[in-house]
Amino acid sequence: MICKNAVESLTVPTFKVGYIMCTDALDDLYSKIKSKGVKMTVMLAKATALALAKHPIVNCSCKDGKSFTFNNSINIAVPVAVDGGFFTPVLQDADKVDIYSLSRKLKKLNKKARVTRLHTYEYTTGTFTLFDLGMFGVDSFDAVLPPGTGAIMAVGESQPTVVATKDGQTTIQRQIKVNVTADHRFIYGTELASFLQTLAKIIKDPKDLTL
Repeated sequence: MICKNAVESLTVPTFKVGYIMCTDALDDLYSKIKSKGVKMTVMLAKATALALAKHPIVNCSCKDGKSFTFNNSINIAVPVAVDGGFFTPVLQDADKVDIYSLSRKLKKLNKKARVTRLHTYEYTTGTFTLFDLGMFGVDSFDAVLPPGTGAIMAVGESQPTVVATKDGQTTIQRQIKVNVTADHRFIYGTELASFLQTLAKIIKDPKDLTL
């Protein structure tokens, strides 16, 4: 299945956009709620879902190669490694479900994925894919677009970086590199860049993630 999807993805005209985001506030929030079972991947999934709600074109699907469909739900697929490959458990309605419930849901889905007991709808209904390899120390990578979906986002590890301030001084800021691969048949550069701007603002000021 992985080989089939990878080959099929080569027939789709895609383009890639990268964006560097400040994670100081996100990392601070994570340190406060991780004891409640919240993973950074879930925080990123929630932030992504909130951004997609404001940019529905990025959450579209193209199943037949000719037309695209606006999805009624924002379902974030989150790949998990299993023996011989990976599954993509889906967080249904990630923009509407609270972050603690999403964390519990993903934990259950990952457990089922590792013993190949996911129901079909639990790994085939994603409308947007979040591929997080930050936990492995990866700083940046590109991901292959899953067939039928509009975009996939690859996220690396948050790392301390020296940045210049407006007054000409320097400071240390934690940053992540985000790379999105999108279907160019219906998603254009300005639309994807606007989505990433929105996501960067949510990550920089993540207070809405725990509402």
